[in-house]
Amino acid sequence: MNRIEHHPILSAKKNLTLVNFSFDGEEISGYEGEPVASALISEGRHVFSYHFRDGFPQGLFCANGQCSQCTMLIDGIPKKSCVTPLAKGMDVRTIHGLPRLPSQDSPLVQAERRSIRTDILIIGAGPAGLAAAAELGSMGFQVLVADDKPQAGGKLILQTHKFFGSEADCYAGTRGIDIANILQEEALQYPSVTILTNAPVVGIYKDRKAGIYLNYESYLLVEFTALVVAAGAREKALHFPGWDLPGVIAAGAFQTLVNRDLVKAYMKILIIGSGNVGLIAAYHALQADIEVAGIFEAAGRVNGYQVHADKIRRLGIPIHLNTTITRAEGCQKVQRAYVAAVDERFQPIPGTTRDYEVDSVLIAVGLAPCNEFLEQARRYGIMAVAAGDASEIAEASSAIYGGKTAAANLALMLGLGKKGAIDPGWEKTRKVLASRPGDCYERSPIVPGKEWRPVFFCSEEIPCNPCATVCPLRSIELRSMQGNIMDLPYFAGDRCTGCGACVAICPGLAITLVRRVADDKAQVVLPWEFNVDSGLEEDMELVDQKGEVLERVPIISKRKVQKRNTWLLTFEVDVAHAARIAGVRHLKTQQVPRPQKDTIEFKNIPSIISVEKSSLEDLDTVVCRCERITLREIVDFIKKNDVKDANQLKSLRVGMGACGGKTCSQLIAKAFIIAGVNPAEIEPFTQRPLFMEVPMGSLVNEGLHKLGGKDAGTRGAP
Repeated sequence: MNRIEHHPILSAKKNLTLVNFSFDGEEISGYEGEPVASALISEGRHVFSYHFRDGFPQGLFCANGQCSQCTMLIDGIPKKSCVTPLAKGMDVRTIHGLPRLPSQDSPLVQAERRSIRTDILIIGAGPAGLAAAAELGSMGFQVLVADDKPQAGGKLILQTHKFFGSEADCYAGTRGIDIANILQEEALQYPSVTILTNAPVVGIYKDRKAGIYLNYESYLLVEFTALVVAAGAREKALHFPGWDLPGVIAAGAFQTLVNRDLVKAYMKILIIGSGNVGLIAAYHALQADIEVAGIFEAAGRVNGYQVHADKIRRLGIPIHLNTTITRAEGCQKVQRAYVAAVDERFQPIPGTTRDYEVDSVLIAVGLAPCNEFLEQARRYGIMAVAAGDASEIAEASSAIYGGKTAAANLALMLGLGKKGAIDPGWEKTRKVLASRPGDCYERSPIVPGKEWRPVFFCSEEIPCNPCATVCPLRSIELRSMQGNIMDLPYFAGDRCTGCGACVAICPGLAITLVRRVADDKAQVVLPWEFNVDSGLEEDMELVDQKGEVLERVPIISKRKVQKRNTWLLTFEVDVAHAARIAGVRHLKTQQVPRPQKDTIEFKNIPSIISVEKSSLEDLDTVVCRCERITLREIVDFIKKNDVKDANQLKSLRVGMGACGGKTCSQLIAKAFIIAGVNPAEIEPFTQRPLFMEVPMGSLVNEGLHKLGGKDAGTRGAP
């Protein structure tokens, strides 16, 4: 089993029961209650179905219950394996083509109609939803929070890294997995707040009711007065030849497998996109002992925080700018990926193609708000507000204040709040926390003295100040440039005890400690968030801010700051290097040649495939994954029928598959552009409930779970 047994941050899950189940007639095992998909991937099984149209293999893509690519025949019923909990003796089978209809000839009987009432329905139990619930609960509102995951916290439960912001406002310096627990406790301290997990909202109706697919098996109607949409965001897709192969997955899906389910899903990955999601995914991969071939970004600069990018470079992972993926290839799953340099129009440049042997490609090219419920509610005249990523894509720290502000505003709209109850600083704080990175500044060189002092390797203005608030001597302050936590920290005192609190709390691992111990020697203290029993050698490569190796020296001591779950490693180095040393190269990347700049040198690399073959506008590439409709088919249809309304594409089955257009709706704009249609003239898909698949038997709570028999789903693709 490909399981992560020793993680530097996460503890092995306790009290898990290993159970046997059947996969295509073979008995294998997994942990009871974990998603079926995770159990299968831990056993190296990545193909979950073969499409009815062309027999193409399909596997996990979003791991979020959104795309339906992971649908399998589970106890005779087609179900999403990423949200179906594993049970002992379960019969799981690959779907070949279209599954047979279950042989059920008894009349449909409505067993039960289930309904409840609440004042406020909150969709989503992420940071925004939980913060809104706590605020509304404190006002005495009856609040029901519905979330589609088995655990509250949203994407926080996937985040093992420490968060930015401020300690006072949003628990900066605390890991996302711990912030999730804090926010849930804050919400549940109010008796009027209830949180339903495994409870996706599937529809909003005119009569102020919402449908919830409770535990993915029964239907619950919730009558409410007002609505908070805090459903977060879904990851954007990227269209290229081979993007539909098993092994090409969303970065969030990778984090779900690695950090939530502790499954070592892949051995070597390639990441597309240099925003914070992609940069953090690379870090999580190394923590899970998974090799990273590199991060590839089509733009000319990194899109995420500089401290994240610097951290990745220091660990030895290259970041290639002005470069993108052109193709993924493999038999049944990804085995190789091709990249190429791009011109100013983001088109591949002839002669620049390069290939990598990888078993996964992570797509991290941005997020799109999950705001369909908000639009639906407002269309029906229902009182509704949005919070978090459903309102604005930003950091989780900002979402907390977005939730608080949305809740207070909703109370005012209901006439049950007091204007004075809205803290005027909330919106200001939210905007600061949501700020894009500001200017970068060159730090002045530091000469180590006999006393300890911190060295800062954060050069870019971002909302972060925990180093200043954690210092027991208050020797760290922020330079007064903007007058808020966007300002850069500096050593303002004359004393430093070398306690290491600032080093351990820094979310970007961008602070070190130095002191001179001899005329030509100094000691440097560096943060380390990897296993120390297997992740360290006798001599380690020490690197500067951008990842260039300065020295290779032994560790002289190590200690763990338990509160931050961070190791502090001490080295003795050349005094001339001490203040420049910013980190330790990871063992998996030591001895690996690195580029001197963020580009690939293509001069001596022969073109492996032609640019014509690897064009991102390959017309024979599938756009609609559910129905396997190609770009060529869509473009031809648009031209032939003078289409300007995306809904007309539904006659081709585009947007009519199991995902309801959630994936392809982001991609069809390219087809319209190729067909010569102005994007501003395109009418988007009309969204209607239900927003995910719900079996007819579940709608009437008939209790149908196991239908179909052993021969269901055996018909092959035509």
